[in-house]
Amino acid sequence: MLEPSGLIEQGGPLVWVLLGLAFVGAVCVIERMFFFHRARINVGDLLVGLGHHIRRRAFAEALHEAARAPGPVARVAHAALLRYYLPRRDLRDVVQEAGQMEVPRIEKNVRAILGVALLCPLVGMLGTMVEMVEVFQNVSERGGFSVPAELTEGVFTALITSVVGLTVAVPMYVFYLYFLGRAKRLVHRIERAGIEMVNLLADAREEEEFSPFRGEVSAGRKPPKPKPDAGK
Repeated sequence: MLEPSGLIEQGGPLVWVLLGLAFVGAVCVIERMFFFHRARINVGDLLVGLGHHIRRRAFAEALHEAARAPGPVARVAHAALLRYYLPRRDLRDVVQEAGQMEVPRIEKNVRAILGVALLCPLVGMLGTMVEMVEVFQNVSERGGFSVPAELTEGVFTALITSVVGLTVAVPMYVFYLYFLGRAKRLVHRIERAGIEMVNLLADAREEEEFSPFRGEVSAGRKPPKPKPDAGK
């Protein structure tokens, strides 16, 4: 009875529902693992490299490095580099919008994992209640008398769905907390990268002889004219 095949056979149709939920949750967990693995990037190293290109006015190299780097942090930096010519306030809006566009990708399937973790105990409890009702109905049909072995077997069968539901729900909730923490940390890195990119671009534009990466020479600041000698 304790073998998986025996538990599935005795648990009834709701055990198959729990197995279906477990399959959906496992697929979501694997997908999130691959996503966060691909999005893993050293934000400090990326910002240092981009800042070096920006200070040298090598915006083509900065765009290439941001486009080549994986993850949402690099995409936000790339969006800021594409609109380098905007003032500081508009650049801040650009990186904020780009970060907001990344949030649904970061939170994808996380709520599905939470849904599986919450539904499995409820489905398991429902299966237990249904089986218990069936057991007491059989006892009632026999005039309130039942063989102890039969009653024990009925209660054991009723508890199978609860056990399976909790077995699925506990690891799913742990994965949900893990991915929720990683999502919050990734959003924080996006916000940090956006602020740093705005400061880098705005500071570089304020320097003299600022040259855009498209090859167009912007109107740099003209050197101040020498003041006439007051003694002449």
